[in-house]
This record gives sequence, structure tokens and C-alpha cells, in this order.
Amino acid sequence: MKGVILHGGFGTKLRPLTHTGPKQLIPVANKPISQYVLEDLRNSGITEIAIIIGGVNSEKVKEHYQDGAKFDVQIQYIQQDEPKGIAHAVNLCKEYINDDPFIVYLGDNLLKGGIKNHAEAFKKSNYDAMILLCQVKNPQRFGVAKFDKNGKLTQLIEKPKEPPSNYALTGIYFFKPVIFDMIKQLKPSWRGELEITDAIQMLLEKGYNVGYQTVQDWWKDTGTPEDLLEANRLILDELKPEIKGKTENDTSIQGRVAVGQNSIVKENALIRGPTIIGENTTIESNVYVGPYTSIGNNCTIEKGEIENSIIMDNCTININDRITDSIIAPYSKITSNTNTPHGKKFILGERTHIEL
Repeated sequence: MKGVILHGGFGTKLRPLTHTGPKQLIPVANKPISQYVLEDLRNSGITEIAIIIGGVNSEKVKEHYQDGAKFDVQIQYIQQDEPKGIAHAVNLCKEYINDDPFIVYLGDNLLKGGIKNHAEAFKKSNYDAMILLCQVKNPQRFGVAKFDKNGKLTQLIEKPKEPPSNYALTGIYFFKPVIFDMIKQLKPSWRGELEITDAIQMLLEKGYNVGYQTVQDWWKDTGTPEDLLEANRLILDELKPEIKGKTENDTSIQGRVAVGQNSIVKENALIRGPTIIGENTTIESNVYVGPYTSIGNNCTIEKGEIENSIIMDNCTININDRITDSIIAPYSKITSNTNTPHGKKFILGERTHIEL
């Protein structure tokens, strides 16, 4: 079985974070979202992986994953010049897939527990396709499954105003190569895209065997800043404490905290978990870092309070203030020239410099 990671798109809902690179490379708990996807495929025994790239600075994807050797996989890159839909992206993999069954995994999806058991179930089944579904509170945002009275899948509806169920498609699909025959017959939707839901619907209508399984734990589509922060919280909730760097005072660490190599937490700083701090980062005295915060590599936090936020690599923060519910991109700098304390909320693109 082979894997396909979709790594394209423009990430318009995440601007300005995506002005300089793909949304799938945004880190959650100090790891790019798509790396969780790649590692999930690898941990499911899938080592031949195609990554579909396109959009802004897609070369960054190649720079991060290279040939896949450091992740114990083999990667082939396939270019999608325009965002013409998931089915269009899948069809670009036809020669790479050949006659093998395969998994399509959207690169901005996170799934607790991974897909290993689902992949094994698909291998043992006689399904031509299998979809993963998850119960959600707002099915209007997603593709939704419709079932008959016996629980058999009968229809997939994209973002329905009146959902027939609250079971959403997760963006993880298991296919046999027959799906390419369906894609070949597709016409663009009203969005001008070739929809994978239409291809699966065609399988259903032509009598092919389409199955489904449901996700028992959480699943997260990280399409908005709020989704990113929630995903960060969900992953940090499972954080294992590990101090590789130096803490000058044992009382500076409370709860589940991970500190990377060559990082230092100065005396009188307070880090309250769950929190992760990357490598070569300095947390100065009197800084407070609160729960559900990720701070990347090569950062300097000189002054201030941070909580429920994602601070990416190479950032500097030096303010007499509190930062909450924020996402701050690499090489950003926030400084202060006033002693007036107020809470601030930020979503900053790469190389931003703010003086308060």
C-alpha cells in the first residue's frame, strides 16, 4: 500500500501565516502538521509516499522532507500547478500508484491514535474504497455522509445546509486504483474543482463496494487560526515531560513541560504545563509561560507573559504585557516601550516586527 499526502492550496483562511509558505508546515506543538501525517503513514507500515505540492513556496516542503530518508520513508514529489480539487490532485498520482491500493491523507489533518488500525481493516476487506468519518458538532462545514436505515452508506454531500447526519468526512481516504476510472468521468463542480466526494459517489452509484469506519478519538482539520490553537491544546494534552535543557530553579517548572536541548529557563521564570519549548531557546527571569503554549527553536523570551499560544522559531518577545490565544510566525519580534499592562492577541506573519 502506498500513501499520498496533499500538501497544496493557498491557505487563505490562515493568512498572513501562509503568505510565506504552505499551511501544512505550520507547527503544532513544535512539529509541522504534515509531519504528523507522514509519521502516521510510516507508523502504519506505509513507506512509499507521494507528496502533492503547489501554491506558495512549495519548495519549503522539499527542504523539510527531502527524500524522506530521515523519516525512514521514500518520498516522491508531484506538482499540482493549480488548486483544481482533491480528485485532480489524486489523479496526478496515477502513474505513481500503478496497481497498488493507497491512502490519501490531507496534509492539514490531525488524528489522535492514527490510521494504523483503519489501514489494516482496509487491507483485509474487499472494499474498493473506504472513508473515515467523525462525528462533529457543525457538519455544515464538511462533506457529510448519508446512510440508509440499515446504516449502509448511500450518499456523500458537500457542506449541506441541512445535514442528513453529523458524520463528517475526515479527509482520509482509502482507495483501490478503480477510483481513477471515476475521476476520469468527473466534471468540475460549481467551485471549478474536481471533487473527491463526487468520485466516491460515482463508485456508490455504479455498485462498487464502498465502506466506512468512524474515528473514536479526536480528529482536527486545522483550517483556521482557532483550529490551530485547539490542535495545539489537544496535542499538548498528551505531552510527556522531558527536560533536556537547563532550568536554573526547579520551582520554575510546574506540570508537564518539555524543554529542548541547549535551552535555558532562567531563575524566577515560571513555566506552567502543558508547555513545550524547543532547542536553543532562552526564557529569561520573571517571564511567565502558561499552559497550552508552544515555543519553537532559537527564541528569546526576555519579558512578558504568554499563554495558549504558538510561538514559532527565531522569535523575540520583550514586552511588559500578556500575550494570549496568539500565533506568531518565525523571525517575528515584539517589543514594548510602555509599562502599561494590557492583554494582546496576535496572528503574525513571518518576519513581523511590532513595537507596543
